[in-house]
Amino acid sequence: MDTTTVQGWESGRRPLTAMAAGKFLALRRSLLTHGAERALLTLFDSAMEADAVIAHVLNDVDCRSDLAMHPLASWVFTRTSTHMIAWALTGAAPAAVPPATVEPPRRRGPTRDSPLLPPALLERFHTHMRRCAELADHAGEPGALLRRQALYLCSYDPAPDTHTWLADLRSRRPLRLSHATWSPQWADARSVATSLTRYGELDVLHGFIERAMGDDAGEIANLNYWAHWLGFDRSPYPDDSFMAERSPHRWDAGALLRGFADRLDPALGCVDLNVHSVWALIASRPGLLSADPQLASELRRRVTILLDGSQISPQARRELDAVHYGLKLSSP
Repeated sequence: MDTTTVQGWESGRRPLTAMAAGKFLALRRSLLTHGAERALLTLFDSAMEADAVIAHVLNDVDCRSDLAMHPLASWVFTRTSTHMIAWALTGAAPAAVPPATVEPPRRRGPTRDSPLLPPALLERFHTHMRRCAELADHAGEPGALLRRQALYLCSYDPAPDTHTWLADLRSRRPLRLSHATWSPQWADARSVATSLTRYGELDVLHGFIERAMGDDAGEIANLNYWAHWLGFDRSPYPDDSFMAERSPHRWDAGALLRGFADRLDPALGCVDLNVHSVWALIASRPGLLSADPQLASELRRRVTILLDGSQISPQARRELDAVHYGLKLSSP
């Protein structure tokens, strides 16, 4: 591979996504042969999804193109892909990216340690996302996925009016849920509620937990959402309707519970939602706690920390008490 080509990829001047598919696959195999970090190679797909979104946004800042062609309009993103985008917005590396095992080579001149966009491009990105969220809101149900995913990315906007703007957009679609059927509004309301916790606004999240997850449909949707978001359901989806599907074998309940363990953290704004999700998963899968003693021990430690603190809501405390009791029963 020509040195200037590699330099172009590393500097961002030449998009890796511009390669022909066959050459890209050959490059990935070559990198593996030459000792590249395997965990990084598995992240290529998510990284290129993020690049595609960022490139689309910066080339169409006013949302002039067809909304249906927006990369966020017909593909449900996972946490890894979303946090890849956020890496360019905040400079914080996604949890999926392993720490460097070797010192990066020294280069002439200053080098960047993250793909953080410069201020002018950050402003263009956030302007686009707000505009797309507004247009998708006017489009109704056909724009539901774009609206939800754009709103989530808007919550990373450091502008002083972001909180007010998010709250205003939420108020245009007050939560009206039918216990008989699931609708895209459920996913939208969940995403907005979690986004507002970045600003210390917890009442919206508590209201969502109480009103939107009080029946089987809401609990199933929440667990399906988590399984896909955390990467345990690897199927691609063109919209959020998969959340309503009852398919007990689509994802591994034990793996999902392990994925929840580190989310029982009092420092997280969504800890009450995380607690409720753990409680609901355990309630829906009898015997889950006894299947993995090591996981049960870790959960017991984290549950005790939360119960000894004061960061959780009264409902979350009741649910944690139930989880704690189940952990006691499952212990040998």
